[in-house]
Amino acid sequence: MFQPLTKPALGSASAEAQIYCRPACFVDRPHELDDGCLRIADTMVWFAAWQVSLRDDGVVKSAIVTVAEFDDWIAAMPDTLARAATTQRAATVRPRGALQLGERTIRLNEPQLMGILNVTPDSFSDGGKHVDTPAAIDAGFAMASAGAAIIDVGGESTRPGAPLVWEGDEIQRVEGVVAGLAKGGVAVSIDTRKAAVMEAALAAGAGIVNDISALRYDDRAMEVVVRARCPVVLMHAPAAKSDPHAGGGYDHVLFEVYDMLADRIAACVAAGIDPARIIVDPGLGFGKGIADNLALINGLALFHTLGCPILFGASRKRMIGALDNEAPADQRLGGTVALHYQAASQGAQMLRIHDVAENQQALRVWRGLRDAALTA
Repeated sequence: MFQPLTKPALGSASAEAQIYCRPACFVDRPHELDDGCLRIADTMVWFAAWQVSLRDDGVVKSAIVTVAEFDDWIAAMPDTLARAATTQRAATVRPRGALQLGERTIRLNEPQLMGILNVTPDSFSDGGKHVDTPAAIDAGFAMASAGAAIIDVGGESTRPGAPLVWEGDEIQRVEGVVAGLAKGGVAVSIDTRKAAVMEAALAAGAGIVNDISALRYDDRAMEVVVRARCPVVLMHAPAAKSDPHAGGGYDHVLFEVYDMLADRIAACVAAGIDPARIIVDPGLGFGKGIADNLALINGLALFHTLGCPILFGASRKRMIGALDNEAPADQRLGGTVALHYQAASQGAQMLRIHDVAENQQALRVWRGLRDAALTA
């Protein structure tokens, strides 16, 4: 139930209270507001207000505060909360910079597509389609030609109930595909939670590690990424070990996912990973119900306050079927495009998708609308 937040409530917050400042009230003509809006990083997305949420003793109170009024609200906060709010604002507007993947430079001032290439027999949507290495390489090149900036190669299904795959088998599935794509000049990400697979894929030419466990599944994973000095995607899942879907159930899903990712960023930085190389993913569908997923999508802009690029992946996911008469995975393109368009409108820098051409077309339309609003 919504409870309004007031300045006096900030002043009386407990020592354990937490503050969350989500960009809100997006605008398409920022030049008409002078100093009344801020830009999310170096994206094409501006906003005119913050949704300030105080979480204290299990109760959340929120208020919409204009950009111009925000300093007055910070002044009403206890020192700990004021520092957190100031840090979140600075992190939101700080440019993210480009990803450097060998000779490839991927700029994040507009959304980039990450094409999904599952070389597995049992993935929920495309299992068995790319188990042949030459065919998988061809599929990866086709996605790159259609507009994918990065191809994300995975050798283990992480759908609910999927069996674990021995790392040797996983390496055998992905190594040749990664090498073939990398030799052809394609930027490649390795979708794995196993250190040995990370090492093999990085040696074969992968430039990013995409770990659904946020480097918690394998005790050596952090060491591998630190040594490789490569970008890493930290995804939220409620469980770190065998079943990444286990242990869901949230009081305030947006804030709990945010807190976990903030903790993992801190752990990675403490271990020696450059924060400029960290990307965050809220992990739609992993131990989350429909209401949880919708809350994460509607609140996606909060994750900009972590200071990292956001990777968003809703492609063909079950929630689309749940909202559309149980449409099967191969009939969820419309919902996929709608959700990724929504993510782009909130400043998400990377979109992980199966259908590259269709999502690329949607992004071109989105970009055209943004350009027209800015120049009209």
